[in-house]
Amino acid sequence: MFGRTTRSVLYLKSAEEIARMRRAGVILHRVMKEVIAATVEGATGLELDKLAHSRIREAGARPAFLHLYGFPNTLCISLNEAVVHGIPSKQPFVSGDIVSLDCGLVLDGFYSDMAYTVAVGKVSPQAEQLLRVTQESLYAGISRALAGGRVGDIGTAIEAHIKPYGYFTAEGYTGHGIGRSLHEEPQVLNSSAERGKKMLPGLVVAIEPMVNIGTGKTEELSDHWTVVTKDRSLSAHFEHTVAVTEDGPLILTAGDESGVSALSSTG
Repeated sequence: MFGRTTRSVLYLKSAEEIARMRRAGVILHRVMKEVIAATVEGATGLELDKLAHSRIREAGARPAFLHLYGFPNTLCISLNEAVVHGIPSKQPFVSGDIVSLDCGLVLDGFYSDMAYTVAVGKVSPQAEQLLRVTQESLYAGISRALAGGRVGDIGTAIEAHIKPYGYFTAEGYTGHGIGRSLHEEPQVLNSSAERGKKMLPGLVVAIEPMVNIGTGKTEELSDHWTVVTKDRSLSAHFEHTVAVTEDGPLILTAGDESGVSALSSTG
């Protein structure tokens, strides 16, 4: 989300800090699960935004995106050709829409970040495939979040998974380190453009492929937030917050306290 970093060095988390981030991630997953279920035909982005804000506050956390860099809402909601940073509106969703939901929260001083793209009603086979492949690419990237590897291994795996389908990752939009700030080093590219820094146990990153059907090129709308595909083709976005550990990648935004492997499902 937003793709800006605030630190120039890698901030490795202790086991206790990762446990705190896990608690934040469990709450965020719970909130997102409810928001995803409410993303149906006739619902509006503003309704979902109100729901997410309420549930985050009830859990004793605070929304991470609200007022960040001036963003006006709790959720980023991006429809169809919108890639990221969409502002929730009163426009009702219709059958055939794909709706990207991006949310973050802060609990006990630590951030968590997650995104999921929902199919509303009956969507086209093209859209169904895009959502499936993009989510698969997320888990391909997570599987490469390994101690001793390079950050670039994550993007290489994402790119390799989507390439046979002729898809593109959104140019200039990446994942990021996360912890006491929403955006920390390192940038986590969704391509094989660079090897990146070495990953060590304690590194926590938000891995978030943003995958477009028609082009990697994007443009920003006049609201100065919503990013859309240049050719107005469909885009999907999935994201998890993931810790690099000696035992492999640990998804912190999963739905239970026990911890999960990179092969677990979002739902």
